[in-house]
Amino acid sequence: MSKQEIEIAGAKRQLEITPFEHHTKFHETDLQGVIHPSNYLNWLEDARMHLMEQMGLGFKQMLDMEISSPIISQSIEYRSNVKFDETIVIDTKLLSYDGHEMEIAYRIYDKATGEDRAIAKTRHCFVNKSGAPISMKRAYPELDTKFFEFK
Repeated sequence: MSKQEIEIAGAKRQLEITPFEHHTKFHETDLQGVIHPSNYLNWLEDARMHLMEQMGLGFKQMLDMEISSPIISQSIEYRSNVKFDETIVIDTKLLSYDGHEMEIAYRIYDKATGEDRAIAKTRHCFVNKSGAPISMKRAYPELDTKFFEFK
């Protein structure tokens, strides 16, 4: 678990970010009993939403504000196979944020053994309801501040 310091209402407190966990399902496997690579993208999305909620920027809250953060690039480096009925843990880290884009790093590992299964990165922009890019600093300075406090 990583600890991030965040200032809330003038008082500093430790924000403990918990990693995302997923117990693999049979329907996620291929004919060899190995998790199909397409599932990793769903796990990354779930882990990112989990991180954002802990930052106080939940997906529902952002949608209510008519903001979304689509993926503009992604990379996954597979280290070892994940199989049915295993629990994987995904550590997330906000690597960069500039008000227009953010980049998140992920480490996927086996809960039981600690063995690395994959590492990944995703890059996201911020858009409004009509899909036009937005500057969080100009449009939502209170959210922009949260990102900088967290980073």
